[in-house]
Amino acid sequence: MSAVPETAVPDAIWLNTSSSLQCFAQPLLQQLGQQAKIIPWQYQQQLDEECSLEKAMLLLHQDLSAFSQPVHLIGHSTSGLLGLLYTRQYPERIKSLTLLAVGVDIAVDWQFHYYRHRLQVSHDKLLLAMVYNLFGYQAQHHLDCLIQLLEQDLTSSLSLHSLFRQVHLLPCRVTAPLLICGSQDDIVVDTQALQSWQSLLKQGDRLWSCPEGGHFFHFFQTSLLAEQVLDFWQHTCTSVTGTVNPNDPNLTAAMVL
Repeated sequence: MSAVPETAVPDAIWLNTSSSLQCFAQPLLQQLGQQAKIIPWQYQQQLDEECSLEKAMLLLHQDLSAFSQPVHLIGHSTSGLLGLLYTRQYPERIKSLTLLAVGVDIAVDWQFHYYRHRLQVSHDKLLLAMVYNLFGYQAQHHLDCLIQLLEQDLTSSLSLHSLFRQVHLLPCRVTAPLLICGSQDDIVVDTQALQSWQSLLKQGDRLWSCPEGGHFFHFFQTSLLAEQVLDFWQHTCTSVTGTVNPNDPNLTAAMVL
């Protein structure tokens, strides 16, 4: 993301850690952009680089530090994970945080499920199954395009998972107002994983479940989601107070191999 003058501070930042899947966010960005100034921030994973949330957080912090005021953050799946960890570490920079398709096991993404089954199923068959699970029945032309997008995502997105290790991360609390959104028919973040956020929500936080739309409900149910997000932003306080103790065990994202 290029530096933005202080006079052009946006209302919200859309986090993107997967360039190949960014196309599914465009309808939502366009609809939110009708009532708020929202700009995308992208992290591009290089083929020869180790997947590093720490590096992504550092780059994000460099860019957000250019703004004179806190902003809303919103992200889908691993992009939401990045936003959650960033908001925990830099609460003064964030006005609110919206997580889309982020379950209580915050590291789980579609690649987690892919690698869990990869040793038993061939790459081609598994990608085909993932397309049907994520997007439903597709005509052959759309099927080929979606397989290609998922294949690109495996090699270029920021994901903590691999053939040899699937990572679990415990959730962490943040002081910023929090909106958790998911879909009731998401096979990646199921209803139980979404509803388990309830015990972690503080006053003012919200949990919303879309009736349908699957893992990419922000694409298939754009209007319903945009309504929820805009209402949440409208009712969010313009300033965030309070500090976070990084040594508090309740705030620590713990890795379980």
